[in-house]
Amino acid sequence: MTDIEDLVARLHATSASGRTKPLAWRKEQLTRLRALFTEHRGDIADALYADLRKPRADAFATEIDFPVREIDHTLHHLDEWLRPRPVASGALAGLPEGSAAGTQYDPLGTVLIIAPWNYPVQLLLVPLVGALAAGNTVVLKPSEVTPATSALIARLVPEYLDREAVAVVEGGVPETTELLAQRWDHIFYTGNGTVGRVVMRAAAEHLTPVTLELGGKSPVFVDRDVDLNRVAERLAGAKFRNAGQTCVAPDYVLTDPETAPALADALAKAVEAMFGTDPQTSDAYGRIVSERHFDRVSALLDSGTTAFGGQTDRDDTYIAPTVLTGVKPDEPVMREEIFGPVLPIVEVAGLDEAIEFINDRDKPLALYGFTESENTRRRLADETSSGGIGFGLPMAHLRVPELPFGGVGESGLGNYHGPHSIATFSHRKARLDVPLG
Repeated sequence: MTDIEDLVARLHATSASGRTKPLAWRKEQLTRLRALFTEHRGDIADALYADLRKPRADAFATEIDFPVREIDHTLHHLDEWLRPRPVASGALAGLPEGSAAGTQYDPLGTVLIIAPWNYPVQLLLVPLVGALAAGNTVVLKPSEVTPATSALIARLVPEYLDREAVAVVEGGVPETTELLAQRWDHIFYTGNGTVGRVVMRAAAEHLTPVTLELGGKSPVFVDRDVDLNRVAERLAGAKFRNAGQTCVAPDYVLTDPETAPALADALAKAVEAMFGTDPQTSDAYGRIVSERHFDRVSALLDSGTTAFGGQTDRDDTYIAPTVLTGVKPDEPVMREEIFGPVLPIVEVAGLDEAIEFINDRDKPLALYGFTESENTRRRLADETSSGGIGFGLPMAHLRVPELPFGGVGESGLGNYHGPHSIATFSHRKARLDVPLG
């Protein structure tokens, strides 16, 4: 038996023992996880800077404060979420008097969580919040692309959490391959669709349920007659944070030919306000994770016309915040998820063409809109399909813990956050009680 096989067997045994089922155990683990974050804020930020050049303010906001809010919300509502739910009495017609029926949540058992490199703390430990709250044992697989963060998590998790219930496995493809060969009760994967298919095929060997948090090209529709300065400020903040390496970041803009140049000008001003005249010297601007990703994103800069930005420095893995105008639907930048600080603007005649454009492509992880029209908001919500939709502030739906976060079709399978994490990491069991008398 290999070390990984032995580890997984040990966690299955812990799960079978009932150790993780009591509500008190779950709350204790969540409280300890919270302490991990609050007592090591600086260490986490340092590791993220070493791996990603992630600005300290971004590290605190997205990789520490965000998970802490998820923990606090879960602790506050966990009793309510786990309470058995009775069915309506009318559904018991035909059963003996005194019968009762309802549902309860049971832990799934032992869960594998595989995280990506772009938010290597948040996207590993926020799913852990739900898995622990649901009463599971867990193996965490951090990304090998962010070695400093991975090593820190591997050191801290056993210091704070129950070692018989939570473990970290570091490594690359060989370790992940061996992990996927084991029997799990759920696999939670965040990353790209290519590896997502590998995960799903491996899970099928054991009929293991999966959650796949993938990505895609999340569009933004900008209507006529909106405040372009405000739109640009919010759009730039969402697009260029983490150097565009966010799965749910705006990928491209759809707007009319009259609005496009004015929007590009407003975006240039917004970027200068955020990062100064030279973003490469700004402490608030990140870097591309590796030379391989740098080369891929840089190749997309040849599409359309560069409205501003476009500067690159391979030695620094730096790509400037860039807006492209006059982009055609068949150009390279429109054929794949950008996952970098490049924002193409595609011109459409109006809302009808925008909806058709969106529906002709894979279903995105998110769809965003800037409009004052309630009818436009309704049509975008009702006539398109996406993992989530947000108006007025891109990516903000992630901050609402009661909203499910996940994709649809090519952008993912399943969802989580708040009560939806309990549903993901639990079995909802039916129960019927019929009196003997």
